[in-house]
Amino acid sequence: MKLLAIGDLIISDKLMGEIFSQIKPFPAALKRLCWTLKDKTELQRQRMIYEEKGPGAIRIPEKILKESCDSEILMVHFFPVSKELIFRSQKLRIIGVARAGLENIDLEAANQHGILVFNVKGRNAEAVSDFTIGLILAELRNIARSHLAIMKGGWRKEYLNSGFMGVLKGETVGIIGYGEIGKLVARKLKGFGVNTLVYDPFVSEIKIREDGFEPVDLKKIFIDSDFVTVHARLTDDNKGFIGREQIFSMKKTAFFINTARAGLVDNAALIQALRKRIIGGAALDVFENEPLPENSPLRKLDNITLTSHLAGVTQDTYKLSVRILLEDIGRFLKREPPRNLVNKEISLSPSLKTWLSEIRNRMEEES
Repeated sequence: MKLLAIGDLIISDKLMGEIFSQIKPFPAALKRLCWTLKDKTELQRQRMIYEEKGPGAIRIPEKILKESCDSEILMVHFFPVSKELIFRSQKLRIIGVARAGLENIDLEAANQHGILVFNVKGRNAEAVSDFTIGLILAELRNIARSHLAIMKGGWRKEYLNSGFMGVLKGETVGIIGYGEIGKLVARKLKGFGVNTLVYDPFVSEIKIREDGFEPVDLKKIFIDSDFVTVHARLTDDNKGFIGREQIFSMKKTAFFINTARAGLVDNAALIQALRKRIIGGAALDVFENEPLPENSPLRKLDNITLTSHLAGVTQDTYKLSVRILLEDIGRFLKREPPRNLVNKEISLSPSLKTWLSEIRNRMEEES
């Protein structure tokens, strides 16, 4: 069995190989390749392209296409798995993505060819939830702005939110998206003594109440919250669903936090709300264009904290992602229920059933 691991500038093929050799989840001959790009800025540009236009919009190096032809398992991180690659990879049975997002995978083509797709849910949930709380505190208490002033030789004591700068205890935090990250943010904020509202149409109200939080509609989130923090995944259906109506309904003392995706928000409306001080402030880790352009109006605002898409970035996260992915595929091959099989409803083709049977029998014999 051949496993092709395609690394990038964030999770290298070397790291993939090291984790594979440490855990040996299943018998396979490992082939490592690197998706060679100029730098991380170029990687981010490529990501923005396929997030908007799909993985088919990225040119795949011929060397990688050739190596994928006889691969049965493909492991990637940000590398685009297009319809062309899937079509040419006639032996491909499993695609593993070392992240939660599937924007770089042509899932429709995978389903059509009977290929199983695994991802890694919640791999950076701890990191993003920590970072979110950090942004809330930084914006509320002007931590970043004070630091910047001191570094420039100043000693600033007055800020646009000085009139309503307070403490978290007793404040109301509205969480949009109650997945792994949203849940952790809610749990971690309990220690601050806040009131927590949750909006997620895909999670039952009973579940949210059982966890000790209040399920509400989107309108109430924005009207009643002192902090609104976004943790939803971007889809075609929810693009820009946080618009002018929602943002302009917020309290003048409220803060907007986004560590999810810029595409979820009408950013022009957010900028206007900040300029006119319709809301108290904002903290953003994600942007429509990354890196943030020099002429971005966000750079001119004094009631915002900006970070360079850092929320989920930790070295532990990357190692854990690869480990979780390989262990889950190994679990499936050992006839155990997988945790992160994306296309569970796919009909197993006769060829896939035969392949799985042969692999599982071989693993049982070797064990």
